[in-house]
Amino acid sequence: MKRVDAMQSVYDELAKDGRVVVTIMGAVAAELQSIGHRPNFFYLQHAMGLASSMGLGIALSRPELDVIVFDGDGSILMNLGGLTTLARYRPRNLTHVVFDNESLLSVGGFPTATATGSDIAGMAKAAGVPRTSTVSSLDDFKRDFTAALVSDELTTIVAKVEAVGPTGYVTDLALLENRYQFARHLRSLSSPTSLSS
Repeated sequence: MKRVDAMQSVYDELAKDGRVVVTIMGAVAAELQSIGHRPNFFYLQHAMGLASSMGLGIALSRPELDVIVFDGDGSILMNLGGLTTLARYRPRNLTHVVFDNESLLSVGGFPTATATGSDIAGMAKAAGVPRTSTVSSLDDFKRDFTAALVSDELTTIVAKVEAVGPTGYVTDLALLENRYQFARHLRSLSSPTSLSS
């Protein structure tokens, strides 16, 4: 399975009202943008390891939104404590997808710990994440992703993907432009608490 095909298979779900998407840097960001940028997409550049942390912050502060994080194996391995923090707070509106290509593809293709047997879904489960799975086919990915969105439980899905990516890892959208566009989009989605105050 290719990462870009996995994201393409669920793109219509990402575009639905009330959903926001945070990606880690590199191939994930470049490939999602190549499918079609939307104002509810934030590409977290120059912060390897922190996509799940940013997603957690949004999920906790905006519980009425569905928050989707597209992460990478190298990224989450840099911030394994993030899994315990996700499990501690257990936001029911967060779906955490880790694309595992067993390499640091965006920075030279060096193997990650998953290439020698480390199990990210197993780590997430041991940390206390209530729903975890590992998938390796497009049909299984789409099934588990769709189920996660309606599960009302924190979910980590590890999607085993090929170690292939785009020719370049820089998005066309300027970092500040993406930041301000995403912030405006979040403000435009009035939260129930802001309406009642």
